[in-house]
Amino acid sequence: MTDIMRRVNLNTMNKVKVVISNRQNDVKIPTGIRLLVRRCCNAALREENFTEDAEISVSFVNNEEIRSLNAKHRGKDAVTDVLSFPLGENGKYDRNEATGALLLGDIVISMPKAMEQAETFGHSLQREVGFLTVHSMFHLLGYDHEEGGLAAVRMREKEETVLAMLGIPRGASYVMNENE
Repeated sequence: MTDIMRRVNLNTMNKVKVVISNRQNDVKIPTGIRLLVRRCCNAALREENFTEDAEISVSFVNNEEIRSLNAKHRGKDAVTDVLSFPLGENGKYDRNEATGALLLGDIVISMPKAMEQAETFGHSLQREVGFLTVHSMFHLLGYDHEEGGLAAVRMREKEETVLAMLGIPRGASYVMNENE
């Protein structure tokens, strides 16, 4: 994509509201992580040529809360790294009556699990949270990898494209400057 096309894509993007809440005290949220999450949400929408105003909720939780949510909503009594709760189906979403924005859904990230995985994979917490956010955004947009096969490959390709667009390709560490 040329620089001109990228600027056009950025300028045609409508408003994206990302509401971020920290509901855990186990992991200190590093400087710049909220900006990273917003950038990941915007980049995933840009990759999909999504031009509507949108709202997304992102919550940082502990392992106990994500285990409880996983058991309640998926019937899996286990800690997981991220859960996605799409509010749309087949590209149809509810609208916020006050703003007109499409309500895409909720992303819930276990910060202790993200920290553990970052250490296991040898990259930064920021890279892990970036990946989990992008992964969940594609779930909110209707992608699924649970059955494997071509759908899983397509989703993974989309994720890697967005992460590369953000400068955090597979295997890379991503540490933001204090000024960002």
